[in-house]
Amino acid sequence: MWKKCDLTLLNIIILITATVVNGVCLYIASHSGWGWTILAMLIFSLSNNTMFSLLHECVHDVFSPSTTLNRWVGRYTASWFPTGFAVQRAYHLLHHRNNRSASEQFDVLHEHDVRWLKYAQWYAIFSGLYWVIATIGVLIFALTPKRWRDAIVQLLGKQGGVQTGGESYIGTLNALPPIQARAEVWGAMAFQLMCFVVLDLSVSGWLLCYASFGLQWSSLQYTDHAYSPLDRRNGAWNLIVPKFIRLIFLNYHYHLAHHQHPQIAWRDLPKYAETGVRFRHVWQHCLRGPKPVEHFPTFPTESLKS
Repeated sequence: MWKKCDLTLLNIIILITATVVNGVCLYIASHSGWGWTILAMLIFSLSNNTMFSLLHECVHDVFSPSTTLNRWVGRYTASWFPTGFAVQRAYHLLHHRNNRSASEQFDVLHEHDVRWLKYAQWYAIFSGLYWVIATIGVLIFALTPKRWRDAIVQLLGKQGGVQTGGESYIGTLNALPPIQARAEVWGAMAFQLMCFVVLDLSVSGWLLCYASFGLQWSSLQYTDHAYSPLDRRNGAWNLIVPKFIRLIFLNYHYHLAHHQHPQIAWRDLPKYAETGVRFRHVWQHCLRGPKPVEHFPTFPTESLKS
């Protein structure tokens, strides 16, 4: 069915479905008892990752051949994170350029690292705090002048700025068109406020759903790179998870294939994914923290071609 369906139409159908599921989950979590709330949290943690995967398609201009549609859908999907589309696009494309470089070796323990900062950042990723920091970070960007952001880099120090990626990412923020980028952030926050009003959401219901999503999203965001080769193009994994989970995430787990072919849309990524490693094997090692390169674990690879 997917192969016969026009990709843009398929993406729009998925977008509408994810929107409905997200809204229903937020409503249930705000108006039901604990049993239904827990179920809503779990489903929202998946459906909002579908939304994020569609945002990822827009960042790479492969949601649709239409640049205008990519941009506006990108703004809409970013509002569900919530973040600004220009910020997310700039950050993600920088990630592709800097992948496994000195500014993105969060899993590598170097002798010269600021150790407390290395471990704090690492476990912030795997506890879900990464999503909290990312969301608060765009608000700070929307509220503060450039000199305040530069002060954060100075506060981190030279080594801290490099090992956290703060120096390069804040530099990227400073290069964005300030009016457009800030307007998108405030648009995302206005969208969230509208959801509260239209769906009569409770703060607790919203927080529970987003905490569940944040934990799920954060842990995947570096499991797909952890302990991989220190190579910009090949420094990622194709992660093996149950097929229905991979499809909910729109093949996001095939991250090595994506880094090797970033222009390929999600539906075609399996064609480029030859072998993979088990998600749980990498994730379990991630819980043990950063390691020197010579102590990197090795993972058994499996064929992805049936």
